[in-house]
Amino acid sequence: MAKNKTQSGTDIQHVKNKNGQAQQGQGQYGTEFASETNVQEVKKQNQASQQGQGQYGTEFASETNVQEVKKQNQKSQSNKSQG
Repeated sequence: MAKNKTQSGTDIQHVKNKNGQAQQGQGQYGTEFASETNVQEVKKQNQASQQGQGQYGTEFASETNVQEVKKQNQKSQSNKSQG
């Protein structure tokens, strides 16, 4: 068995090189995806989401009748206890 290979035949130096590249963000995909991400846009969307002003947040909230849901839940519980 060679000194630079594991028992299963893995080239230790090759793995170390790949790990080093990955840590530096220079892997095959690391830079590609990073360059496609607009950090400012993501931050803006996250902030809007936290403030409840996301694309869907207000829309769904306005379509939900809380009192109606509570009434339906009560009715459901009542039917369970009678069954």
